[in-house]
Amino acid sequence: MDTLSELTELSDLNRILLHLARSREFPDGSSRHGYDFIAPLDAQGHIDPVLWKKYRDYCRVRRFWDGEDDEVGRLIHKPGGTDRARWVFDYSDSEDDGDEAGYRFEAHAFWPGEYVSISGQDRKLHTFRVVTVDPVLLSMALIKSFELQIKV
Repeated sequence: MDTLSELTELSDLNRILLHLARSREFPDGSSRHGYDFIAPLDAQGHIDPVLWKKYRDYCRVRRFWDGEDDEVGRLIHKPGGTDRARWVFDYSDSEDDGDEAGYRFEAHAFWPGEYVSISGQDRKLHTFRVVTVDPVLLSMALIKSFELQIKV
């Protein structure tokens, strides 16, 4: 696959930014706690499992949490959950302990202003507000921030 066609194919992907929503601990929410991830969305704003399969190497996540180092991982579609599959953020290929599961991600639309929940590393369910959903713009900064390896 040449570089131009690879870049064209990436136009099916979206970059989704989530910020921690209001909670007891953060009454105003927090832009310093959240996730920045890449996923293919269908016309209704749902993660598209067919396109995910095609682009799984590019479906990455960066977890940012104030006071902690950023973590980079992958968006994975695993067996289990209410619809026999669930979406998780996986930070280690060798263990499931660090996985963070999206609560009913298959049913939620990722549109700015919507809310989604994620079972964090502490195994508590946290609610996040979708801040932005933008087409992926390939840049060296994006490649480095998600540790992407672009095939040429």
